[in-house]
Parts: sequence; structure tokens; C-alpha cells
Amino acid sequence: MRILFTGASSFTGYWFVWQLVQAGHEVGVTFTRSCAAAYEGLRAKRVRRTEQTVTHSAYSCGFGGNSFLRLIADFRPELLCHHAADVTDYKSKAFDVSNAFANNTYNLRQVLHALSDAACNRLILTGSLFEGGEGVGSDGLPHFSPYGLSKSLTAAAFQHFCRVHEFSLGKFVVPNPFGPYEDPRFTAYLIRCWRLGETATVKTPLYVRDNIHVSLLAKHYRAFADRLPLMTGFVKTNPSGYVESQGAFADRFAAEMRSRLNLACDVASVRQTDFSEPQTRINTEPVDGVDLDWNEADAWNELADFYLSEECIS
Repeated sequence: MRILFTGASSFTGYWFVWQLVQAGHEVGVTFTRSCAAAYEGLRAKRVRRTEQTVTHSAYSCGFGGNSFLRLIADFRPELLCHHAADVTDYKSKAFDVSNAFANNTYNLRQVLHALSDAACNRLILTGSLFEGGEGVGSDGLPHFSPYGLSKSLTAAAFQHFCRVHEFSLGKFVVPNPFGPYEDPRFTAYLIRCWRLGETATVKTPLYVRDNIHVSLLAKHYRAFADRLPLMTGFVKTNPSGYVESQGAFADRFAAEMRSRLNLACDVASVRQTDFSEPQTRINTEPVDGVDLDWNEADAWNELADFYLSEECIS
């Protein structure tokens, strides 16, 4: 299957593309910057590794722009995977929701027309557990943030216009993935502390979250893409991994890394005082790794090997 994929420079995008290629699909990817050299750190490494595996790489090619519309006509995908999203300052309360929504859905109707002209009527949109109403949890399932609101508005627009244009739309809701080539976040913080011989501190140990190996998430993404129906309609998947408190997940992570990294991997939870986010937000569909030919121990080994390599240095 010919697949056109946006957002391949991101952590999850890199893994999704790699898994689609491993499954035998012909994948073309788009990047918004002018060339591979315009990226830095771990993102640059992801871009370079992606270039080595895919059929086609298009630079300076944002969703909905003229170059993107021409690419659809030339590449003639059988499936569009719209993984890219505006994430500029996504943690900020000042995140620009309207601008992000405009970028995420730019020229959406023209994109759907171009896809139809190329005999493509299937599309997968990546959603987020940060969106209001997604998954299950506490506090009435609010938007986590303005970024979550922008993702929810984006999904609503795609559902509307895909229905009008008689597309098959799949929504893939991402929880909290972790793994090799991840941007510096919680697990990278843990590793950094342990390498310095320090005890890592968990400041929000009571939050119940849904952490998942990115390699398992990517295999589920590939399976979702493979089975997306041809007929008009909407389907959604909410893949789930380790559902537990952040304190328990930190302990799990430490236990798996301790022997593999030969480090003490000490972790301590402090009394939580920040409850600005919903206390519980998790996805609803536990992913069966056996069915996907995925091995949990191998995934932990792969992650440890990454942290022992020079590749993890951004």
C-alpha cells in the first residue's frame, strides 16, 4: 500500500513510519523544514534515519500547501496518515489554539478533493488523550490544556469533512508513549538523574496515566492502518499500555533499567501538591503484544541499549 505520512520527524511519527515500512508498505513522508540539515538534536537523528527507509521525502511541505497538493497528485497515496500537528509551546497556557487549528486543518477540503482525484478515500488522523472527552478518567474528562482543545477541534473538523466527502476516517488516540529517540521528557529525566548518581524525584506520583512502549504503539498503528475499512465511515482506537500511577510507573521503569544499565536507579516520590491536571486519564483498549509479535523484554532491552549508546545524546 502507498502511504503518505505527515509528521515523520516527531518521536511517535518516526516509529509509526518505521513500522509501516517494516510491514512492506511504500511510504512517502513530508517535513516542514527546508532540508534534513535544518533539524537539530534527536529530531535530526530521527529525520536522517527516516530518510534511509522511506520511498520519498518531501521538504518544505506543510499540510494543505501547494507543494502538499502536488505531492498527492504525484505520489497517489492509497492512505493518508495525518500525524503532524502544531505543537509550538504546547505546554503553555498561552498556546495559540486558533492558529494551531488553522495549521492542522489548512485547506482540508482541497486536500480531500486532491485525494479523491488520486483515487484515495482513506485517512488516519492522530488524536491525543489530552483531548477533552477522550479515554476514561476523572474530573469530567476535560481538555488537559489549550493544546488538547486544538487537537479536539481538529478531530471534529476532520470528522465533519470526511463524512461530507465520503471518506473512511480512522482516529488513532495516542496515550503517553516512551522509548528510544524520545524527546527529553519524564523517562529521559529519570535516566539523566541516574547517570549523575542522583535519586530521581517524582513530583506527581498520584496522577494515574497510561504509559506505553512506543514500539508496541507503532505495531498497533500499523495494524490499525492495515484494517482501516474502504467504505465511508469513522472508526477509532484508544490503545492502552501500563495503567498505573506515575509513582508506580517510575518504580517499574527503575526496576527494568537497574540491571540493564548497571546503575542504582534510585527513585523517590514526594508529596504531590500540583493537581492542575486531571488526576486520572487513561485509554480503554489494552494492546495485546503477543498478537502483534511484540516482546516486552525485548522492548526494555532495546530501550536500555539506546540509553547506553551515543544516539541518545541530543
